[in-house]
Amino acid sequence: MQQRSKNSIKQKRRSRGLCCNCRISVSSSEEAESSSGSGRYESISSIAHAMVQERLDQMIMEGRNEAERVRRRERAAATKFVVMVAAEMSTWDPREDFRESMEQMIVGGGIRRPKDLRRLLNYYLGMNGEEFHGIILEVFYDVCTRLFLYIAN
Repeated sequence: MQQRSKNSIKQKRRSRGLCCNCRISVSSSEEAESSSGSGRYESISSIAHAMVQERLDQMIMEGRNEAERVRRRERAAATKFVVMVAAEMSTWDPREDFRESMEQMIVGGGIRRPKDLRRLLNYYLGMNGEEFHGIILEVFYDVCTRLFLYIAN
């Protein structure tokens, strides 16, 4: 009897993770035969309990996986890719050309986040010579003020 209780304790320690602090007991065919009639119901009950617990674990994992898929989709939707093509131009009014180009990029590309606007500004500064940087900064400020100040109001 004492040996049986030691085995039972060892099995309980090995099989954790079910709800209600219940444990699945792995019994041999000899133990099943020697157990009384009520023992059969207990083993069926523990099997049913284990099946329910397994299904609950599966549902939890499916929920976590779905939540992760939703987060990935939201991140992908939030990431915008704007293709910009640089063209060498000769112009009489660089201020107006920059203004028109920036408005097209911001409105057409749906750029609204500050991070994306900074990228666009850095693109303009990187693609043009230093002699145009002052004009680019002024025009960018004007375009953003006009587009976003009126949207906010």
